Amino acid sequence: MEAANIAREIASLPPEAQKQAMDFIAFLKTRYPTTQAVKKTRRTRLADEPFIGMWRDREDIQDSTAWVHDLRQREWERGV
Repeated sequence: MEAANIAREIASLPPEAQKQAMDFIAFLKTRYPTTQAVKKTRRTRLADEPFIGMWRDREDIQDSTAWVHDLRQREWERGV
C-alpha cells in the first residue's frame, strides 16, 4: 500500500480510530527503527587515535620486531 493510500485510509477513520492508528504507528517506529535514525559517527583518522604513539618514549622498543621476537623467545623458554 502506498503512503498516500494509507494517509487517505487513516483520514477516513473516526477521530478515536485515527488516534489509535497514530499510536500504533508510533509503537511500530520504536520497534523497527529506521536506518536514518541511526546517528552516523564521524570516522577518526588513524593518526588521531589515542593509542598511536603511546610507546613512543620507550627505550626498550626501538625495533618493534626485535622486541616482539625477544619477548616471545623469553616466554617460550620460560614455558619449557
